[in-house]
Amino acid sequence: MRSCHLCAEAGYPITPRAIFSGLATARIMVVGQAPGGREVELGLPFSGPAGKRLFSWLAQAGFEEEEFRREQYITAITKCYPGKGTSRGDRIPTAAERKLCLPFLARELELVQPELIIPVGGVAIRHFLGNIKLDEAIGQAYEKDGRSIVPLPHPSGANIWLNRPRSKLLLQEALLLLKKRGQATFP
Repeated sequence: MRSCHLCAEAGYPITPRAIFSGLATARIMVVGQAPGGREVELGLPFSGPAGKRLFSWLAQAGFEEEEFRREQYITAITKCYPGKGTSRGDRIPTAAERKLCLPFLARELELVQPELIIPVGGVAIRHFLGNIKLDEAIGQAYEKDGRSIVPLPHPSGANIWLNRPRSKLLLQEALLLLKKRGQATFP
């Protein structure tokens, strides 16, 4: 992944540098959409403002950030920073970019063999669960290919979905599911 330049060579305005972290023995895999600018700067997934929010959610579910980063695996659908979007937030990687990166994600899943996958944001959720709305996905647990999947919304401040009272309730349901799964998986 670190030597891949397929998207850049195809003309996509990315910043080449695959951002991921964790152990091949991890039991949990967090899969985001794509790294942000801060992540490229630090070389660490979810290290910007969205990461702060994600780890505050994970703390509510009983996972401490330092230990989680040390013992679990964090990656994204696309591995390189896609650049700024035309409106708020970063650009969402195109379907073609996602397709170029999918062999890497497939290999990560094959190597790590996580028991629990936490897809973060619509792009990652749809990758694992198909064409599903956030209101239907968040707050639910799924079983697929022998793995549990508990989706979370994108933690970006640009995500207006998080501002709705119903969304906040769904997020709390998801965090409760993660807490229960975490306690069952890691007694």
